[in-house]
Amino acid sequence: MSQKKQAYVIDVNMGYGHSRAAFALRDLSGGEVISANTYTGIPAEDKKLWFSSRELYETISRLKPVPMIGKFLFDVMDHLQEIPLFYPRRDMSKPNLQLKEIYRMITKHELGKHLIDKLAKNPLPIVTTFFIPAFAADYFDYPGEIYCVTCDADISRAWAPVDPKKSRIKYFASNGRVVERLKLYGVREENIFLTGFPMPKELIGGLKANAAKDLVAARLKNLDPQNIFRDRYQKAITAELGAARMKTPATHPLTVTYMVGGAGAQKNLGVQILKSFKKKIERREMRLNLVAGTRRDVAKFYHQAAEGLGLKPNQGDGLNIPVFDSREKYFAGMTEILKTTDILWTKPSEMSFYTGLGIALVMAPPIGSQEEFNRLWLQYIGGGVSQNDPRYASEWLFDWVNSGGMARMAWNGYIEAPTHGVYRIEDIVLGRKNELEKLPLIV
Repeated sequence: MSQKKQAYVIDVNMGYGHSRAAFALRDLSGGEVISANTYTGIPAEDKKLWFSSRELYETISRLKPVPMIGKFLFDVMDHLQEIPLFYPRRDMSKPNLQLKEIYRMITKHELGKHLIDKLAKNPLPIVTTFFIPAFAADYFDYPGEIYCVTCDADISRAWAPVDPKKSRIKYFASNGRVVERLKLYGVREENIFLTGFPMPKELIGGLKANAAKDLVAARLKNLDPQNIFRDRYQKAITAELGAARMKTPATHPLTVTYMVGGAGAQKNLGVQILKSFKKKIERREMRLNLVAGTRRDVAKFYHQAAEGLGLKPNQGDGLNIPVFDSREKYFAGMTEILKTTDILWTKPSEMSFYTGLGIALVMAPPIGSQEEFNRLWLQYIGGGVSQNDPRYASEWLFDWVNSGGMARMAWNGYIEAPTHGVYRIEDIVLGRKNELEKLPLIV
């Protein structure tokens, strides 16, 4: 990792998506990521404003499964963040209620001014994975470049500033739909760059994606045990990965990773998955990672469930329930876990983009409007599928594996989804010539 700070990378400590993108971009800032809502020296009023919004979001997300009241509260919150239908194309530049409230906090309460004034003393480019720091930098006349990284396959009006035609904010779009959406919101075309979502370099391996190719080759062996998919597409696979990679044996057992979101929602789904896979875990037919992130309460919940089933986690026998002491350790640990993950089971969050590394995704029910669009995007490129009944996952999931279907999803994701977002973003921020092929607009 480069230790030279060439930009400020800013995230927010709200869920994992914005921080996951920032983690991948940390080389730009010499390893340092500034959290706009928890940085050292943050004014008390700023901290209070950020804290109240985070608590509200996480509480309502956890309450969603509660009959009537939970769904009602979530629907109200989701409506404020709603992404309007794209077609017919029309002018969507009018600010919505959520955006107006954000700018009220910036203009009336000076949210973010302290951080922007602090960074302005040495005005390196700002690369933020959340829109509020970008709005603050723009409003308070930050003297350096301002870049904003989008983190979903489609975005609400809240991502673009109140007056987008006059704004200096430049956007790194996660896919082609976001490019077109930003135009409808009024952002100038010259301020939009189609880069793809930034993922860790350790999982890509440079412009030639050597690490990704190694991992995809190993993954296909587990996802296609009957050679159905590989026999059918042997020429195309060999041309992309190389004959030598196709001859190497699998490096790990078939591995499914279930991930819980930052709010801790859908933790019960992990127990249903565990119960269904119990016998296969005991027979060493697969390995299961139950990832609770930094939530020790959820990790404890999984440990108790495993012990109740007679399983012993974290002893190398097929069940892993990692515990991470910090968000940074979580993102680093998750990068290692993904190296040996064949199937990723999670809600269609920013993790949807990880199909670009050749990982097949099984999608839990989406939480929120943006995840509905992530789900549609993932289905469109063929990199994932919505879950079937989790109680019978040991049946339907292995039917998909044995038929070569999961291998097809992993391959589609690797071929169709953007992989090199982190390199494209770095080149633009640092003013370097980009040697990567141009991404197709639709994805």
